[in-house]
Amino acid sequence: MNIFYRLLLYFQKHGYYVCQRIADRMGIRAKVVRTSFMYLTFVTVGFGFAVYLFLAFWIRIKDIIYTKRSSVFDL
Repeated sequence: MNIFYRLLLYFQKHGYYVCQRIADRMGIRAKVVRTSFMYLTFVTVGFGFAVYLFLAFWIRIKDIIYTKRSSVFDL
């Protein structure tokens, strides 16, 4: 378990340092940058799922509209 905490501390230290550098460059607080990255991650995952559902719905509607109907002459 000690290895897990050391690994977690390493990633937090170096990962947060990236956010800190971006915040220093932009002149804002690092907390704002971290929360923005988290919200952006949730939004993009949700956006991809919404696009997937829209395309599935669109394909289903297209299949219903453009079904191959038998011709009158095929009877």
